[in-house]
Amino acid sequence: MSDNKFPMVDLLSKPEHTLKTIYVACRTCYSALYPINIWEEATDDEKMLNLVKKVLKSGHHSTVEHCQFVFSVSGVSRACTHQLVRHRHMSFSQKSQRYVTEKGDFEYTTPKTIEKSNLNEDYKDMMKKIAEFYGKMIENGIPAEDARAVLPNATTSSLIVSLNLRELMHLAQLRLCTNAQLEIRTLVRKMCDLVIKEEPWLKDYLVPKCEIKGYCDEIRGCGRKPQKQ
Repeated sequence: MSDNKFPMVDLLSKPEHTLKTIYVACRTCYSALYPINIWEEATDDEKMLNLVKKVLKSGHHSTVEHCQFVFSVSGVSRACTHQLVRHRHMSFSQKSQRYVTEKGDFEYTTPKTIEKSNLNEDYKDMMKKIAEFYGKMIENGIPAEDARAVLPNATTSSLIVSLNLRELMHLAQLRLCTNAQLEIRTLVRKMCDLVIKEEPWLKDYLVPKCEIKGYCDEIRGCGRKPQKQ
């Protein structure tokens, strides 16, 4: 059992030629050449990057949808995954609470605000009582799919997440904002950092939306950018 685990994130797969794939998609829209010819002739990374940046600046973001990234995510709360699955253009395979029975003290997360408060020990005690009652139900023949009714949003989960680059950019713009909950902000930051490690040029695109817009359009701003009037 862990009450202080940050999300664990690994990048399982990515396109072999991310920049080149996007470049060919961009060029295809404006060229009489066959895409395969564009692909074979594309060798200059700087030239490819300049065109891709120009096209993205123009708002032609469909060109980055051809690049798919797959992540392994563990040690993240059900509250966090409930937020994550609201994003429309992502695919998920998640640990089932119907088919996987929790053993003993189940794994859960503790938000920093609770951890730093004088209620942290009470929080731990509550989780222990829930674990005991959950175990009692399982021992008495209650199926896991019904016993899970008492498990809290803090219960950790594991999942495989896949999404294309356009959706990753959108995810970053929304969930890296300081108004997002810390746990999902940490999760998305780790996802983005793994991609940036492989594709450094993407650091300018995997940022909060205020960095793209140049202003903050949230009701409550953090001061990073001026508020939209």
